[in-house]
Amino acid sequence: MKQIEAIIHQFKLQEVRNALEEMGIDDFMESAILCHQKGRTMVFRGATFMANIVEKVKLEIIAADDAVASIIEAIASISNTGRREACRIAIRPYLEVA
Repeated sequence: MKQIEAIIHQFKLQEVRNALEEMGIDDFMESAILCHQKGRTMVFRGATFMANIVEKVKLEIIAADDAVASIIEAIASISNTGRREACRIAIRPYLEVA
């Protein structure tokens, strides 16, 4: 068993949900998080500022070892926007405690 943690943009969440449901995964946890990253320069009412806090979604999925590669491929292909910080995926061993 493996635990998959993926941090993706909010606007890609519904597409990722649909892909996971098509794969038969309907039980996962999602939570909203704030990420600090290199932001964009924005102009608002004549003032220029850097927006470096971005809202993202963290997905946590527990999956069997043979399904991990297909789950990662689905999440990565959907959430890839061409930027390095668009999608972060971590895989950890999941130890069940009886």
